[in-house]
Amino acid sequence: MIQQKVPDKKNAISIIQSAKKDMDFTLTLEINDLSASTIIRNIYECFRMLGEALLMIKGFKSKDHIEPINELLKVQVNTSRPIALIDNLRKTRHNINYYGYSPKKEEAEDAVSLAKNCFEPLFNEVKKKAN
Repeated sequence: MIQQKVPDKKNAISIIQSAKKDMDFTLTLEINDLSASTIIRNIYECFRMLGEALLMIKGFKSKDHIEPINELLKVQVNTSRPIALIDNLRKTRHNINYYGYSPKKEEAEDAVSLAKNCFEPLFNEVKKKAN
C-alpha cells in the first residue's frame, strides 16, 4: 500500500543519515546466537529506511514494508552479492517479530555479509538521489 505525498528530500536525507548511523553501530555488535535477532532486525531496518527515503524523494509514503524494499531493489548498483537477498531479510525479520523465530549465529553472519557488501553502494546511490 502506498499513498501520494509531497516529495520531502529533507526528511529523506535525515532518514538516510539515520540508516547509516544505525548500520555502522549494528556492524560493531558481537555476533552470536543471542544477538542474532537484533542484528538481523537492525540490518533489515537500515535497508528499509533507504527504501523509504527513495519513496519520500518521489513523493510517496508506504503503509507496509514491501514497497520500500521493492523500491530499493530497483536501484542499479554493483554489489558482490545480489541486493534481492534483502527481501529474505524482510521475511526473516517478519518471522522473528511475529512468530518468535530465533535465528542462529550463522544467519546473523549472513546478514552482516549482505550489509557489508550491499549497504554502502545503496546508501551512496540513495544519498545521491536525495541531493
